[in-house]
Formats: sequence, C-alpha cells, structure tokens
Amino acid sequence: MKRVLVVDDDPHILEVIQFALTQAGFSVVVANDGKQALATFAATDPDLVLLDVLMPELDGLSVCREIRSQSAIPILILSSRDEEVDRIMGLDIGADDYLGKPFSPRELVARVHAHLRREDRRLNKPTLVANHGFKIDSETMSATFRDRTLTLTQTEFHLLRTLVARPAKVFSRDDLMQQAYQVHRVVSHRTIDSHIRRLREKLTQIGAPGIETVYAIGFRLKQDA
Repeated sequence: MKRVLVVDDDPHILEVIQFALTQAGFSVVVANDGKQALATFAATDPDLVLLDVLMPELDGLSVCREIRSQSAIPILILSSRDEEVDRIMGLDIGADDYLGKPFSPRELVARVHAHLRREDRRLNKPTLVANHGFKIDSETMSATFRDRTLTLTQTEFHLLRTLVARPAKVFSRDDLMQQAYQVHRVVSHRTIDSHIRRLREKLTQIGAPGIETVYAIGFRLKQDA
C-alpha cells in the first residue's frame, strides 16, 4: 500500500483529502504545519507528499525545498493562491505538480495515482541510459555527467532521461510533457519551460552539455560540453 503524507493546517481539507485517498486504497499520514510535516516525513518515509503553501510554523515552499534537498519523492503543491507566479515558484524549488484550491477530490486522487504509476512503470524499463558523458539510471533515480552527480526532481529526471536517450532528436513541449508526466494530462508550456530552465541551471553548474532551444519546434540536448 502506497503511503501519502498530506500537510495542511485546515482540518476540513485534511479530512476531505484523507477520506478520498483512503477510499482509493492509499495509506495516509497527516501533518498540520510545516515543522510537523518535516518530522512526519522523516518518521514515516512516504511515497508522495501533498503540501499546502500557507501554513504556520514553516510555509509549504520551505518544506518543499527541505524535502527536495534530501529526496526525489513526488511533491504536489496545494494552494488557494492559484496565480501563475506561485505555480512557477513551487516548480522552481522542486515540486512536481501544482493543484489550486478549491480542487476536485477525484482529480487530486487521479494525479496522485498518475505520479505513483509513473514510478512503477519506471521499474519495467531499461534502467540505464548512457550518452555523451551522461549516465541516467532509472532504478536508482540517479543522474551523473562524467561522474559528477546531478540532484534532480522526479520531473527533471524524466526530462533529462528523455533528452539523453535520443540526443539528436528535437522534442516539442508536448513530447516532453508526455515523457515527463506519462499520463493523459495537459500542463502549460510555461510549466515545461520552467522545468527546462531549472534543468539547464543544474547542467551548467556541473559543466554538462546544456539544452538547446530549436526555434518554433522545441528542445534537444547540446552535444558538446
């Protein structure tokens, strides 16, 4: 049974989410504020985190940043602040998805299923992709360039694996959307651009080949460091 950590300071929302996820067959643990969230995360080792932004003690973005520094676990942000800048900020610090309040419990459950199914499917694919100095291991969710380690979110990992596996191919944003999320789901092109921008920054930090923008088409891996 997959375990989901739900973090929100609103008891009603916690109750709704816990009921929906339990009915869908998940084990659910809850936390009411940011500090409790980090303690519960360490104690329960969940498979996925649903995280509110506006909370006492420690806000959700800070919690997301801390969890991401130590784990590639899927993180879904929940927030009543459904403005684009907030979505982009959440993605920039390592969240894999963003759902604005109010939300449909059915959609939330579907997104949780989608992220966890993607992880399960990963285990049935060839685990190692190696090209142009990169080694991308899907079994360990590790990525290196010439033995220098990249710390990636789950979405960034799947984007990089896609680009490295076929370095000469130009991928449209829609192509990358399908590879990164691997479910019938639509996200905005700005969301893909945000993930690509963060991935570029991480590649630059270790001297790896960057990601080239092909005008009016999409992206491909640069083949020279």
